[in-house]
Amino acid sequence: MTVLNQDLHTTGSYLVSEANGRLSRDAGIIASGSGVLKAGTVLGQRTKGALSAAAVAGSPAPAGATVTASPAVTAGVTKVGVHIFRCEVAGPTGTWQHEDPEGVYVGTVTTGTAYTGQGMTLTITDSGTDPAIGEVIKVTVSAAAGDNKYVPHDPAATNGAETAVAILYEGCDATSADVRRTLTKRNSEVTAAELVWKAGLTDDQKAAALASLAIRHIIAR
Repeated sequence: MTVLNQDLHTTGSYLVSEANGRLSRDAGIIASGSGVLKAGTVLGQRTKGALSAAAVAGSPAPAGATVTASPAVTAGVTKVGVHIFRCEVAGPTGTWQHEDPEGVYVGTVTTGTAYTGQGMTLTITDSGTDPAIGEVIKVTVSAAAGDNKYVPHDPAATNGAETAVAILYEGCDATSADVRRTLTKRNSEVTAAELVWKAGLTDDQKAAALASLAIRHIIAR
């Protein structure tokens, strides 16, 4: 006997209701490399690019210390903005207090010793004149803009896809090229059991994603 298998994830099949007209839907670009996706796939958007430590400066200018190399920063850990390193103990092996852009204490740096805190790695070096109490080094961390393309929602991502923002209305093959498709973006009711998730997500991660969609008035029933 021939067995016929029907894929129930057809165009818009996850929808319970949506707003009139075009209010609930938008078009978006599904990024190449996303693979073959079914209608109902929960999506994130690549809104953030790679982080970079763009500038190092002092205020007041540190006469006795330098950052010996460009600070390394880790996306998803290091906060964007101006990080302050304030000298607390003078001398060739003095210490500096690291405060993040929100003024929160992160850790203590010792002159001449490699330091890692909040995803930032650097070394402050005595430049010949011992650092003095009150000297400040500022490290500005900036983030490049993302390409705003959509990919399957991934809680482990650091490029914006860690936040669930939309649902794929119609299936596609974005294995080797970008594909433009219709998305559910807002003001809709959906059937939770009909949503498609990236492999390996836990129930807690799915619940967090549904909460994120609910903020956008996409309500799972």
